[in-house]
Amino acid sequence: MKTYRLSRAPCPVARAARLLGDRWVLLILRDAFLGAERFEEFVARLGINRAALTSRLAMLQEAGLLRRDPPEGKRARYVLTEKAQALVPLFTELAGWSAAHLYGEGETAPPWPPLRGD
Repeated sequence: MKTYRLSRAPCPVARAARLLGDRWVLLILRDAFLGAERFEEFVARLGINRAALTSRLAMLQEAGLLRRDPPEGKRARYVLTEKAQALVPLFTELAGWSAAHLYGEGETAPPWPPLRGD
């Protein structure tokens, strides 16, 4: 199971990459910004296996980006924290950069849906 360990690197990009450099972490956060809150929602939207999702959700909680409500028991919601909400501009820029640079001639990126702001 993956766990989150705070980076000791002096570079802020390296520190962010320690957490955000994982493909599943980025996609889980994206779906959380778009309204997913429950474990089964993430499984269905992402096609991620349950063990991988469990470990990534634990990492995001340890890093202070998600809060599990209630902390114990079944049917919990995974709620974005203020720390996670601060990533909204990064995700918007990442989507824009991808649309501008990662699509071939004749391809168009699907519209980036507005991120949840609550």
